[in-house]
Amino acid sequence: QVHLVESGGGLVQAGGSLRLSCAASRSIFSVVAMAWYRQAPGKQREFVACITSGGTTNYAASVKGRFTTSRDNAKNTLYLQMNSLKPEDTAVYYCNAGPDYCATFHPYYGWGQGTQVTVSS
Repeated sequence: QVHLVESGGGLVQAGGSLRLSCAASRSIFSVVAMAWYRQAPGKQREFVACITSGGTTNYAASVKGRFTTSRDNAKNTLYLQMNSLKPEDTAVYYCNAGPDYCATFHPYYGWGQGTQVTVSS
């Protein structure tokens, strides 16, 4: 079982930036895609961004051009740089691993605690 731990969330004003991290408990990054999801209060969890082991990315339309995902395979860590944040980005953000493609994403594991991002207007 792989444990994924998200961190880096916080409270930020609209237009600000945050960088989220997702640390994995063992070396899986070389063979899997990694993705970010988020869940706002009262809404379903939704896809945010994905990155394959080779660095190919895919983004939800709502964050394209504002968010950038990257990975450091040597550190077993996934990142999400979030710029130009909007109040509608407020949510709990989660990471997961899946098959090594990003056209669609199918999480391998259950969801962790996530990290709260709150954007004030």
